[in-house]
Amino acid sequence: MFSKKSAASAPATPERSRPAAVAQLRAAVANPYVGASGAAFLFLATLAVLVMIIGDPQAGAPVVRLPLAKAVVAAAPPGWREALTMDGAGPGVTEEVFELSEAPVEGELAGEAVITLPGGPGRSRVPLPPAPIAGLSAPGPNGPLPVIAPDGRTPAEAYARPFRSNGKPKVAIVVGGLGLNARATRDAIERLPGEVTLSFVPYAEGLQGWIDLAREHGHEVLLETPMEPVDYPDNDPGPYTLLASSGPAETTKRLEWLLSRATGYFGLTNYLGSRFLNADPAMAAFTTALKARGLAFVDDGQAAGRGMGIPRASASRIIDDQLSGEAIDEQLLALEAQALERGQALGSGFAYPLTIAQVADWAREVEQRGYQLAPASALTRR
Repeated sequence: MFSKKSAASAPATPERSRPAAVAQLRAAVANPYVGASGAAFLFLATLAVLVMIIGDPQAGAPVVRLPLAKAVVAAAPPGWREALTMDGAGPGVTEEVFELSEAPVEGELAGEAVITLPGGPGRSRVPLPPAPIAGLSAPGPNGPLPVIAPDGRTPAEAYARPFRSNGKPKVAIVVGGLGLNARATRDAIERLPGEVTLSFVPYAEGLQGWIDLAREHGHEVLLETPMEPVDYPDNDPGPYTLLASSGPAETTKRLEWLLSRATGYFGLTNYLGSRFLNADPAMAAFTTALKARGLAFVDDGQAAGRGMGIPRASASRIIDDQLSGEAIDEQLLALEAQALERGQALGSGFAYPLTIAQVADWAREVEQRGYQLAPASALTRR
């Protein structure tokens, strides 16, 4: 029970109350909760003044306003749990994310969530349609295989990132080797703009989940195809490598195993292959299989002289042959010069942390210099 003595006591004079007030103020300041609140208020006030003076650092960045009343919980893409547990995330983090992603939303929410997207003004990560798209796959002996739809639409068309030329020289980049290192794969998917094409290793665990995540971030995807190099088997690309000495039936069998690892890719790219790419019978079988399934082929430059009769593009430069920031920047500038001369240029690189960082920085400014950043599919020709 509170004491009622204070209500009956005589009111204090101003002279008597001043020391008591000072003591109460000191006690309040000494209170850690009051101190923390004051510090927070001072920080917010300072931040508001800075924003008024220098402007919002996020100003001009694309935003998404999501009405919370209409928010829904979507099912996690297949294989995402495996992808998260590969490295860089502890089991506790994985379980918490999994539980949050599947927890139902109870009650009606109000207001809206404002999400600032990376990439600066004019860049938005518009997600690509989730795979598989109806009519573009059929069951195979080891999993779904890409097919041409009854209406004639091909996987090369359906899974490519939409693109509209603005008439400026086009520059495209393919970053490969993704899916084996979870940290590097996440970094490439999240840091690079959607116009950058990503290629994935067929042996990656949770491969479909990685491809789904890449497409959710706007990236079109290539599947890497291990091909025989001149120093095979000392340099072995991996299981189901396409061999120059194999007959058409064996090449098709190996290729179908690789194609069945996932869906959602618009085409293939080579991994190694200095011998296979120069073997005419082997390449004829490879080309026939891709044409029948409506797929494109984008190589790292080793097959630049082959037309093949399918949607094709060849990289003119490997941007990270020398792994230094200065060397990568020089290669990117050389791609710009080539695009200025020929109208378009394609470069390829590996998912080294340095490569991802340099490409991300370059991509933020390349269009300000008069070029158009394009997906690799936009540079393919028959």
